[in-house]
Amino acid sequence: MIPVSASPVRIEASLDPRLSRWLWLVKWLLAIPHYIVLFFLWIAFVCVTVIAFFAILFTGRYPRSLFEFNVGVLRWNWRVSYYAHTALGTDRYPPFTLKDVPDYPAHFDVVYPERLSRGLVLVKWWLLAIPQYIVIGMFVGDWGWASGDTWRGGGVIPFLSLVAVIVLAVTARYPVPLFDFLLGLARWVARVSAYAALLTDQYPPFRLDMGGRTYPSADIAGSGSGPK
Repeated sequence: MIPVSASPVRIEASLDPRLSRWLWLVKWLLAIPHYIVLFFLWIAFVCVTVIAFFAILFTGRYPRSLFEFNVGVLRWNWRVSYYAHTALGTDRYPPFTLKDVPDYPAHFDVVYPERLSRGLVLVKWWLLAIPQYIVIGMFVGDWGWASGDTWRGGGVIPFLSLVAVIVLAVTARYPVPLFDFLLGLARWVARVSAYAALLTDQYPPFRLDMGGRTYPSADIAGSGSGPK
C-alpha cells in the first residue's frame, strides 16, 4: 500500500559519477532517432488517451493494456529527456523500449489504479489542472505572453540544466545540489502529466520533492505498471 504522502507517480534518476565534460553539446543530435520514434508514439498516446477517457467514463476503469502503453510512452520520453535535455545526468544512450530497464539510470512508473472516478475524468485534465499548468509552464518554458517578436520565457528547467552542464564543462564536476533541484522540478512535471493523462485521480501536490529518488520501491511493490 502506498503511503498517503507518496505519489502514485514514481520518477527517479541517478547521476553518472563520471560525466563527459563536452558530450552534452551533441546529445540533442544523438537523440534524433528517439525524437522520430517519440513523434509517432505521442500521436498514439493521444489516441489511446481518448479511448481511455470513454472507457473510464463508462466503466470507471482504465484498460490495463492501454495504461501500460501510455506509461511506457512517458517512461521512454523521460529517459530521452534525462539524457538530452533535463539535467543531462547520464551519458548512457537511452534504450528503445517502452519497458523499464532496471540498470538504466532513469526510471518512470505509475501505480495502476483499480478504479477511477467517472466524474473527475470530465474535468481533471483541463479545469482542475489549470493551476498546475501555470506552474509547470514556468518550469518547462514558453509560458509568457507574446506579441510580435516578443520573447515568451525560457523556463526554469532548461536554464538550470544549461547552468549545470556549463559548471560540468568548467570544473569536470556536476553540481549535485542543482541535480537534486532539477529532479524535483521534473518530478512535479511528471505528476501533472500523469494526472492530465488520466492515469491517476490523485491531485498533484504543490510540492518540490528533490533528489534522485522518491520513495522506497517496496512501497509500490507489485502495484506498478511495469517490471522493476
